[in-house]
Amino acid sequence: MFQLLWILLIGFVLGVLARLLLRGPQAIPWWLTMLLGAGGALLGNAVAGWIGVRHTSGIDWIRHLLQLGFAVALVALVAPAWTRSRSRR
Repeated sequence: MFQLLWILLIGFVLGVLARLLLRGPQAIPWWLTMLLGAGGALLGNAVAGWIGVRHTSGIDWIRHLLQLGFAVALVALVAPAWTRSRSRR
């Protein structure tokens, strides 16, 4: 249970950072921001493991940058689609 809360908290932080790094408004709800950030974290961990930098001595900067990069990409892809789907209603 604690691990799920931790994943959601990290997902929210990554999602908020991703939204701050992108230009313009992203009209997506907080729960979608959290899910996209968690998705970015999972994708970043997978790629970091694939290229062999998931666990290093010290802080895993490359893994964290990959997580943030994937979160930014997910928010950049989903936010416009979310806005378009909401404006059609």
